[in-house]
Amino acid sequence: MGQPDQGDETAKPPLGVGMVGYAFMGAAHSQGWRTVGRVFDLPRSPVLAAVCGRDEQAVRAMAGRHGWAAAETDWRALITRDDVDVVDICTPGDSHAEIAVAALAAGKHVLCEKPLANTVEEAETMAAAAAEAAGRGQMSMVGFNYRRLPATALARSMVAEGRLGTLRHVRVTYLQDWLTDPEFPLTWRLRKEKAGSGALGDLGAHIVDLAQYLAGEPLGGVSALTETFVRRRPLPARTSRGLSTTGPVRGSRSDAVTVDDAALFTARFASGALASFEASRFAAGRKNSLRIELNGERGSLAFDLERLNELAYHDHTEPAAHAGFRRILVTEPDHPYLDAWWPPGHGLGYEHTFTHQARDFVRAIADGRPPTPSFADGLQVQRVLAAVEESAGKNSTYTPVAV
Repeated sequence: MGQPDQGDETAKPPLGVGMVGYAFMGAAHSQGWRTVGRVFDLPRSPVLAAVCGRDEQAVRAMAGRHGWAAAETDWRALITRDDVDVVDICTPGDSHAEIAVAALAAGKHVLCEKPLANTVEEAETMAAAAAEAAGRGQMSMVGFNYRRLPATALARSMVAEGRLGTLRHVRVTYLQDWLTDPEFPLTWRLRKEKAGSGALGDLGAHIVDLAQYLAGEPLGGVSALTETFVRRRPLPARTSRGLSTTGPVRGSRSDAVTVDDAALFTARFASGALASFEASRFAAGRKNSLRIELNGERGSLAFDLERLNELAYHDHTEPAAHAGFRRILVTEPDHPYLDAWWPPGHGLGYEHTFTHQARDFVRAIADGRPPTPSFADGLQVQRVLAAVEESAGKNSTYTPVAV
């Protein structure tokens, strides 16, 4: 299979990308890598060098579909390839630490999907390896892609500018409904040894990171509840992909679900601001509903992923007679990321977060500048998730986040 067409980007120094994993996140990351050099003016040209997966037939089909030049079936072979400069990890959480540490030791830059790991101990090992590799000029970053929406990036800048003043409240929900059917099969996302946790790690990691990013400060402690509503599920007849399965399951053998279906927790930021979080894969009718609102002494901001080109903003310093929430349409060329896209009013979508993620990582590598969120940031989120699990196991006892 020949090199993919990189257009005019071949005139720039290449940056070979090798990706491990090729299902839902693999497709999303492929879209980002394939698109970024055609949209943004980059100092280096990403080249889709190789993709890796255990199923040779499936990974070769994926490589052809998404433009990868080669396919591997062993990640150890991928990380030693001379044409791979960046290792992009899109596998289940149980393999993140082993692949990332080995890739850093092999001299590669590393992008790792969230959550960073399945345990705090694994995340600590990864963060330590990343810190050591940074001294050799290697960059590492965690894929919290919702930071890369123009609207959330704009919200962060507004908070940093003091538009909200002292922060009082943050409330976040991330709701899905793909597990409401008790006959949905026991995929890897429902096994603790593979996924680490359920809705907590899958959805909760996103909203913990987003809340801390927008607030500009870490969470100090939590009080939590978790629940598993369906405790046994049928085993899938064939391999699962993404949030679905490829084979019939009804009437097959069953096994125990070993992760949470939902997590609910309150928290306190380091400054004293209060926060509430809810993550569930049992919210009937909610497909990918992430909502966050921040209230401060001078105003409020609200974001809804299902209206991802908009922010709601209230300026509390205005006279009450004509004050209220107003819509900001985040499509102007001076909004974050949008100078390279379409005319005002032409919105972006979910896939563009991965293009922006690739842009930021390539620029950080070229500039020799540590990217964010770093592995240390990913470790901090992992410590929040661990505090949530500890609190839920102690009847919601308030649990400080480890520092």
